Amino acid sequence: MTKKLATTVAAGALLVGLAVAPVSFAQDATKPMDQPQTMQPVPGSEAPADQAQTKPPISEEAPGAVATSDATYLTEQASDQIAASTYMGQTVYNAGDESIGEINDLIIKKDGAVEAAVIGVGGFLGIGEKNVAVPFDRITIAEQPNTDDLKLTTTETADTLKAAPEFKTKAQQVAEQIANQPVDTSTTSSTTTTVPAQPMQQGTEQPQQ
Repeated sequence: MTKKLATTVAAGALLVGLAVAPVSFAQDATKPMDQPQTMQPVPGSEAPADQAQTKPPISEEAPGAVATSDATYLTEQASDQIAASTYMGQTVYNAGDESIGEINDLIIKKDGAVEAAVIGVGGFLGIGEKNVAVPFDRITIAEQPNTDDLKLTTTETADTLKAAPEFKTKAQQVAEQIANQPVDTSTTSSTTTTVPAQPMQQGTEQPQQ
């Protein structure tokens, strides 16, 4: 009888505990969270203060500071400027307004100054033509109004240009130097070889006919 009573009392206490636990959990869940939850750092993972990463400072450069560098570049051709390509193929006239040749090239110094104009004289359709470098200060340049055309006049004549020495470029000078180098023939020798005659073996005499 005593055992049954003890068992009954224990069972009743267990049921009461199970019934009370959900009520207490529900009451705790309804309580407001007064303090924010923070994650505690793992011991030993804190970075030293001198190794803390910092963001690079934002540049406070004025927006128009970069655009000012464009002032050093030309954006359009002025009225007193002539492109080198305009000279190519231009006819050169003498004082009597007669054509004496065409400009094939310009010789420009390293400082940018035009040294001479290479004029092709003589010949026909480029055959037999000779290049003469006329100093650029001997050529007068006249621009045609409202066009990009030029009229080039010089004090030279057809006869003076034909009698003038021919102009040679650096490439032509190098080609002539290579062509004029003597050919070294001391290393060339005959490669003909002779095969020694082999003695006839005994017993291989040819039969008499």
